[in-house]
Amino acid sequence: MAGSLSTRQLAAYGALGMPLTALLLPLAIFLPAYYAQLPALTTGLVGALLFGARLWDLVTDLGVGWASDHTRSRFGRRRPWIVLGTPVLLLGAWALFTPPQTATWLYLLGWSLIAYLGWSMIMLPYQTWGAELSADYDERSRVTAAREIFAVVGTLIAIILPNVLMQRGGDTGDGLEALYWFLLVSLPLCLLVLLIGVREPKRQRDGHAGLNLRNGVRLLTQNRPFRRLLIAYLLNGFANALPAVLFVFFVEHRLEASQAELGFALVVYFLSAVLGLPIWLWVGRHWSKHRLWCASMLWVSGVFIFAPFLGPGDLVPYLVICVLGGACLGVDQAIPASIQADVIDEDTAAGGGGRAGLYFGLWGLATKLAIALGVGLAFPVLDLAGFDAKIDNDDTALWTLGLLYAVVPVVIKLCVVPVVWNFPLDRQRHAQLQASMS
Repeated sequence: MAGSLSTRQLAAYGALGMPLTALLLPLAIFLPAYYAQLPALTTGLVGALLFGARLWDLVTDLGVGWASDHTRSRFGRRRPWIVLGTPVLLLGAWALFTPPQTATWLYLLGWSLIAYLGWSMIMLPYQTWGAELSADYDERSRVTAAREIFAVVGTLIAIILPNVLMQRGGDTGDGLEALYWFLLVSLPLCLLVLLIGVREPKRQRDGHAGLNLRNGVRLLTQNRPFRRLLIAYLLNGFANALPAVLFVFFVEHRLEASQAELGFALVVYFLSAVLGLPIWLWVGRHWSKHRLWCASMLWVSGVFIFAPFLGPGDLVPYLVICVLGGACLGVDQAIPASIQADVIDEDTAAGGGGRAGLYFGLWGLATKLAIALGVGLAFPVLDLAGFDAKIDNDDTALWTLGLLYAVVPVVIKLCVVPVVWNFPLDRQRHAQLQASMS
C-alpha cells in the first residue's frame, strides 16, 4: 500500500491491539504470581511450567507464520487466521483466568498451551498485516505506533479494572474474571473494526513457491540485517521480561506497597508511555530508527539502575522511575517492529517476496523466547535464594529480587546497544531497496 494511511485506517488497524494487550498483561505479570500462591504450586514450579509452555509456543509461531504465507482464500492470507484464532484464545483465557483453588501443574500447562496457540493465530498474522500496509520508512513507524498506543490503552484497562474491583472488596481472582469479560466483548468488536476498516494488501510476487518450513527458516536466517535485529530484539526482550514478571513481587515484597499503590504505579508507567511515544516519534523524523532505539535503551538504563536501592516506603522515588522509564516503553516496542518491516524489504528485493508471515513467525518466536527466559531464569533463581511469595522474606531473597528486577536488565540492554548502533539498514539504504523493487 503506497502513500499515507488516514487516521481512521490507523485506528481501525491499531484497535485490535487493545484487547490483545489487555490479555497479555495478566498473562505476563499477574498470572505467574497468582498461580504461585495456589496450594498445589510453587514459585519455581510455575516458572518451569510457563517456560515449557513458551517453548511449545515457539514451534506454533513458526508454523502459523509459514502457513499464513501459504494461505489462499477469497478473504486474503491474514484474515482467516485471526478469525479462527479468536475462539481458541477466548477458551484458553477463560480457563486460565478462572482456575479452581485445586488447580495442578497439568491444569496450568494444558490451558496455557491452548491460550498461547490462539494468541499466535491472531497476533502473528496481525503484525504481518501491519508490516504490509505501507512501504514507507516513516509511515511504518506510524502503523506500529498506532498499534502500541491502543496496546497501552488495553494495558491501562487491565490495570484499572481489577483494582476498582479489589477496592470494592474483591480479590485478584475477581479482577481476572472481570478482565476476561472485557476481553470477551472487546476482542470480537475490535476484530470486526479491523476486518471492515482495513483492506489486506495484494500479495507480493511469490519468491517461495514450494519452499517448506525448514528451508524457509534457513533462508531467512541468511538475511544478515534480520539476523542482527533478531539477536538484539531477543536480548532486549529478555531484559524487558525480567522486570515484567517480577513487578508484582518487587512492589509487594521490596517496597511493601499495597494493591492500590501497585495498580497506581502501573497506571503511571503506562500513561508515561502514551505521552512519551509522540515525542520519540517526532525526534525519530531526524534520526534513523536504530539510533532512536539505542537512545531509548540508554535512557531507561540510566533511570532503572536506581531501582534496586529502593526499600519499604519508597513509593514516590519508584513513581519517578516509572515516569522516566515508562516514557521509553512505546518506542522500545514500536521501533523494533518498524525496523523488522524494513528488513523484510531486504529479502523481497533479493527475490524472496511473500515471506512476511514467516519473518514474523521468527519474530514471535523471539518475543516468546524472551518471556520464557525471563520466567525460566527469574523464578528458579528466586527459589534458590529462598524467596517465597506467601511469606515475608529475608535480605538475601529481597536483594536477589532487586538484582533480577533491575540490574540484570540494565546490563543486558547496555550489551544490546553496540549491536544496534551501526545497524546497516538506515533511511538511505531503505530508499535504495524501495527503488530497486519499483
